[in-house]
Amino acid sequence: MKRRILLLCALGLLMLANVAMAQNLPMLPSAAGLPALTVQTGAHGEQHWTLSMQLLALMTALTMLPAAVLMMTSFTRIIIVLSLLRQALGTSSTPSNQILLGLALFLTLFVMSPVLDSSYNQGFKPYMAGTLSAEQAMPLALAPFKHFMVEQTRDPDLQLFSKLAHEGPYRANADIPLRVLAPSFVTSELKTAFEMSFLIYIPFLIVDLIVASVLMSMGMMMLSPTLISLPFKILLFVLVDGWSLLLGTLAGSFYT
Repeated sequence: MKRRILLLCALGLLMLANVAMAQNLPMLPSAAGLPALTVQTGAHGEQHWTLSMQLLALMTALTMLPAAVLMMTSFTRIIIVLSLLRQALGTSSTPSNQILLGLALFLTLFVMSPVLDSSYNQGFKPYMAGTLSAEQAMPLALAPFKHFMVEQTRDPDLQLFSKLAHEGPYRANADIPLRVLAPSFVTSELKTAFEMSFLIYIPFLIVDLIVASVLMSMGMMMLSPTLISLPFKILLFVLVDGWSLLLGTLAGSFYT
């Protein structure tokens, strides 16, 4: 797991390095003792960043990590379903946000493990070994993520953002640019998350309706139906082993 977390951090650095390569500014180590924020020109015309510039680039890339987790992994679908489950149960603050976020992050690492391993072996590992440059390693490291995202993305969403970008149709999935694939993927994830949440809401809604009808028939209109239905909804969720069923369904809903 430690290697996968480090890989997510390194991907942000590789993304920034790819931008630098596009401007003919490869991130290569320079001679010791050079001052900060200095770019030296080599014998063959290449430009070298100082070590302090590379550290600055790394810290900047780390700020992009939360956005990458939200836009390129299974985290969005998982956290939305867990949050709406809490609302369906009627427990406004239990489990707490910290527990839901931690559970969503660990389940995301579980779902994304094959993708992270493939990205590490194809792009990050050769880059650290020095056999590939950052410009060459970037597409290889992103390829497993793009394949994962394409598998979860609906065709109408992809066509929508392709039309907005005035691009497409694409001959292969690898030709889809990340600026088109990322919003298409997130839009599809939002739709899937709300569909799953709707199915989760139905049994709890039935419990609320039954409790409300019983209270109305007994003339207890001043008593809140939510207060009475809450223990029954919790009991129903526990009896069907709801957490295992929900987490298993969430993990199995992703095509890898």
